[in-house]
Amino acid sequence: MTIQRISSPEVTEPAPGTWSNCLKVGDTVYVAGLTARDRNMQPAGGDEYHQARLIFERIQHLVTAAGGTMRDVVKLNIYVTQIANREQVWRARREFFDGAFPVATLVEVSALAQAAILVEIEAVAVLGHGGRPS
Repeated sequence: MTIQRISSPEVTEPAPGTWSNCLKVGDTVYVAGLTARDRNMQPAGGDEYHQARLIFERIQHLVTAAGGTMRDVVKLNIYVTQIANREQVWRARREFFDGAFPVATLVEVSALAQAAILVEIEAVAVLGHGGRPS
């Protein structure tokens, strides 16, 4: 099986030699931990809700570029710096998923890449298997 790097014009690619935002192996898509940063890699989005929403949009762009939909997402790992604000992340998540949600882990961490970054989310999708039960 070949590893294919997936990109989208809607998602800024990391500097060469650092990491890949998205890789496709067979029908499985792996999305790296994404944060809410603008094209200049500066924090964007404000609070946890807006940051999570921006991240879910970027996950959607990458999964779509790989040939899938958000219904194909089966796993999320969510990192927050303030666990007390987790409901804001869940609120954003409900805008992108319905029925049986992807399995998920949500943990509080002491810090992310920059102080203003409050949320980081990684995802795994299995293409063509979108029809999760309700």
